Amino acid sequence: MKIHEHQAKDILRNYGVPLLNGKVAYTVDEAVQIAKDLGGSLCVVKAQIHAGGRGKGGGVKLAKNAQEARAAAEKILGMQLITPQTGPEGKKVQRLFVEEGCPIDHEYYLAAVLDRETSQVCVMGSGAGGMDIEEVAAKHPEQIIKEFFHPHEGLQGFQARRLAQGIGIPAGLITKAAALIQGVARAFVEEDASLVEINPLVTTKDGRVVALDAKISFDDNALYRHKATEALRDLSEEVPEETEAKKYDLSYIKLDGNIGCMVNGAGLAMATMDIIKLHGGEPANFLDVGGGATQERVTAAFKIILRDPSVKAVLINIFGGIMKCDVIANGVIAAAKELSLKVPVVVRLEGTNVEKGREILAKSGLKLIPATDMTDAATKVVKAVKGA
Repeated sequence: MKIHEHQAKDILRNYGVPLLNGKVAYTVDEAVQIAKDLGGSLCVVKAQIHAGGRGKGGGVKLAKNAQEARAAAEKILGMQLITPQTGPEGKKVQRLFVEEGCPIDHEYYLAAVLDRETSQVCVMGSGAGGMDIEEVAAKHPEQIIKEFFHPHEGLQGFQARRLAQGIGIPAGLITKAAALIQGVARAFVEEDASLVEINPLVTTKDGRVVALDAKISFDDNALYRHKATEALRDLSEEVPEETEAKKYDLSYIKLDGNIGCMVNGAGLAMATMDIIKLHGGEPANFLDVGGGATQERVTAAFKIILRDPSVKAVLINIFGGIMKCDVIANGVIAAAKELSLKVPVVVRLEGTNVEKGREILAKSGLKLIPATDMTDAATKVVKAVKGA
């Protein structure tokens, strides 16, 4: 789960991370009033969307006074902001964050993440702040410094100081930077985050160390422990199908293709997407109904797939173990009848109650395309998309 910058900063403030003053605005007039409350001088007007690269897309603007803040707010609020992370469709800006300015001396990068190569929690930093960290990692990996720590022990003071020194924080500000770094590490662990990122972290000409931006993503599986955090969710920033899928405990991720996939088991889902691509197709989603799905969940899953206008054909690939093939069959029929099936559907069933499931589908009166194995299923669904 992602949250907005202003929400992330509210959380980091509880961990002693130094931040600038600012407030969220939902209208232009609110943005102007906040700019006035901040002193009516230099401020920054920032679009609030769940994507990075806002500045590159025109979503972050400096304003020297309240009048300039109004002009910036009028331009940003309501715009369809396109960044490298939004895709070509962009995201509509529905809220702003107006924050005071500061005399920046140098920009740095800082993040707490799970390092998948070592399976350890780490805080990583770089002296190349304000840039895409992926670009820094690719071109100058030596500029990225990592400190690993056990979540039960926390990041130690000497590690935080070593990291601060490693990324080039001036000697006189090492202690301040180390305290900020430890605060970020604590937030990562205690909030069950999957990412806490500050880009840029800045030192100022008046001797401060400040988190100029903030991004936090959370582990969905731990949200039951953080009801207040879960309440911060902005559903308008999320894919509607993914939001609907969560209501039924379905694992759904929207992709860019045109072949909908309904599968049980993450491994089989990955293999199904692979074989679709092998035969020249493009999956439109990853959808795992799970090993013990009910007819209600299967029906909901099929509805979610069919609501996606980019889906031109569907592949149902079920191996019945705990999940019985007749349950899948009944769920597919219920959803198809309710939604008036308009795209080709290829069905491959195998395992528990497979004959019963096939019989139910055969007698349904629906124009379904049976498949005997995964290769047969992939070949048929790709042909169906191409109109063969």
